[in-house]
Order: sequence, then structure tokens, then C-alpha cells
Amino acid sequence: MQFITRAIRDTVLEAGRDFPAVVLTGPRRSGKTSLLRRLFPRASYVLLEDPDTQDRARSDPRGLLEGLRLPALFDEIQNVPELFPYIRTRIDQNPRKMGQWLFTGSQEAPLRQHVSESMAKRAAILQLLPFSLAETDRATLLRGGYPEVLARPRARGLWFSSYIQTCVERDVRSVINIRDLATFRRFLALLASRHGQILNRTDLATPLGVSVPTVGDWLGVLEITGQIILAPPYFENFGKRLIKSPKVYIGDPGLACYLLGINTQAELDRSPFLGALFEGYVAAEILKSQANQGRRKELYHFRDQQGLEVDFLFPSGHGGLWMVECKASRTVKPSMAGPLATLRRSMSENAPVRSAVVHRPSTSAAPTRALAPGVEALDVRAFVEVIGGEARQTAKGGPRRARASKKPIEKSKLQV
Repeated sequence: MQFITRAIRDTVLEAGRDFPAVVLTGPRRSGKTSLLRRLFPRASYVLLEDPDTQDRARSDPRGLLEGLRLPALFDEIQNVPELFPYIRTRIDQNPRKMGQWLFTGSQEAPLRQHVSESMAKRAAILQLLPFSLAETDRATLLRGGYPEVLARPRARGLWFSSYIQTCVERDVRSVINIRDLATFRRFLALLASRHGQILNRTDLATPLGVSVPTVGDWLGVLEITGQIILAPPYFENFGKRLIKSPKVYIGDPGLACYLLGINTQAELDRSPFLGALFEGYVAAEILKSQANQGRRKELYHFRDQQGLEVDFLFPSGHGGLWMVECKASRTVKPSMAGPLATLRRSMSENAPVRSAVVHRPSTSAAPTRALAPGVEALDVRAFVEVIGGEARQTAKGGPRRARASKKPIEKSKLQV
């Protein structure tokens, strides 16, 4: 596959100019190492998944570091976090030298903890997620965004099967002790069937015959390794009784389709899971846009006990709020704007809110149009362009920040 410029490229380069160290987290096989090696071609490379290298890093960390030519790239640093204090000492010896220490890691939360403890104010932490629609139109709902799937779509099923066995299960075993992998695989399939629903740990534990704390542990590992998305409820003083549990999604839509046994576009179009899968696809695109700009990931849902539900709420690039309803249909109707309008009436009239129904693209409809007062209809491609454009405008008008380069989106393919 031809090299595709990642949207986070400029953010990474600017971090390398402003910080002595750059930490790039994200799911395994999302392209972290390839990106850093391309952006910093002269960096020494240390693979910390190699057992011999791990032993040397633990037994003689100073010897390992002193033998490296800087800049240096440490791949999968979560395997030897003991290196961080020694690297901090090296940084403090020459604090004005930027971009000399590069790290990748597949466990975001533990890495953030180690960096905050040992590398405070010395390292920028960024996250690289699989390809987004803003980067390539190959990143469809059925394929997802993992680079190797997009490069060889015919091997999609085999790749996802191998990925679960070699990456997902290994990450889980590295954090917690799993005695029955067959049960964990059933858990993944069951979790996929709850894609886009309010998380109910008991509902997941009971059919598997495991405890609720066990399910909680599995979910925790999947979250810190970037395999699932948890969208917490949006709390504001709406005068309503709200549902307080998060919604759960498989992080990559292609992996979600695989776990549900959906292998072709025709099967996807007929699937009863299409609506939930499209909703998760939009959720992933929102988080990718935020991560690519180096922003904190913020994605919420709204649901009260009277049944009013809005799929997503998240900060806009202008200090306001986006409210989004997701519809897998290619045809949108004014009635679809009802929940957005109802929730908007519960908010302050002065609050800057932008409301949209996001839908699958159509060859016969405009990509964006007014749907109801204060609510617009945006196909998913137009939506991704809009939220990416907001972030770039904010970067221009605010403090100095990197702007992501964007590949034009081709509108000839409608397999979303």
C-alpha cells in the first residue's frame, strides 16, 4: 500500500521540537513504529519486546543507554518501564536538547502513570489510532482502519483472527492472569453483540459463568490497550434523572464486524447490527480527530430515564458543544432531529451548540443540508471534514500548535 501521511504527523513533529521526549501510545499494529521511524529516520532503534534486549535493559540500563546514538526510539516501552528514571537523568543533563527520546507503547494508562511519575514536564504523550476516514477512504466501516487490513483487504478475516490471538490475548495475559482463553474469546464475541449499548457487566458475566469483577478486569485491560471505547454519560444540570453507565464500543469497526461474523458489504447492509456498527464508526472518527490534534479524548452520551437519548456529545473546536445523532440510513428525515431539538431546549440558550444528524453518504443527496431548525444533516465524510477543520482553525487562532495535513476525501466510494 502506498504510504499515507498520518494526520498526527505535524503534531508529533512539533512535540519533538518542544519536548525532550515523545511518547506515542495506541493499539498494537496501528502504525506507531512505522510513523516514528519515518519521521525520525536517523534514530537508533531498540525493540523492547526482544527477551535479550529486555534482560540487558534491566541488568545494565546505563550501559544500554550510553551505547545508543541519539535520537533513540524505544519500541513497546511498557515492557521495561524501569528505563524511565535513567532516561530522565540523561535528559536533565542536557535539558535543552529536544526530540532525543522517542517511545511507543500499547498500554496507554500505565504508560501515562510511569511518564507522569518519572518524566513530568519532559515528555509529550500522544496517541495514534488506526487510520481515519480523514486520512484515507479505504478506512470503511467493514474494513476498519488497521494499516495491514487496508493494505491486504482480502486477508481481512485471517488478519483479525491472528490479531486477536497474538496481540489482544497477549496484552490481556500480560496484565492479568487468564486461565481459560476460550472463555475470554467468547467474552469478546459477546461484547461485540453489545456494541453501542449501555454497559452492563452482570449481563456480560452471567452467560459466561464468570464473576462481575472478572469482566471488569477484562474490560479494563481492553480499554487501556485501546481495543474498546467507553463513552461515559454527559452530566449537566438538565433537571433530569440520567442513566449513569457508559456505552461500550469495539474500538475498530472492522474488528467489530469480524467478531460479529460480518464479512462482506452485502452482509453488513442486511445486518441487524448495522445501526450500532455505524454509531461506533462515528465514535471512532470523533476520537481519532481529537487524538490527531493532540487533544484530550472527550466523548459522551446522553440518556435519561424517560427515554430521551442523544448518541454523542463532545467539545467543539470553538469552545462549544457538538450534539450528534447517528443514522445508518442514507435517507434522513426531519423526525430524526427530534432528540437533538428536545435536549437543546433543556440547555442554556446562550450555550454554543452545534447539532447534526450524521448518516451514511448517498450519491443523490448533498453531503450537508438543513434538516430542522438548528439541526443539520451531514454525511459521515462531510462530518469528518467539519470536525477536522474546526480543530485546525482553533490551532491557527490559539496558542502555537501543530496542524495535521489532510488528504482530500474521495467521494466516489460509498462503502461506509
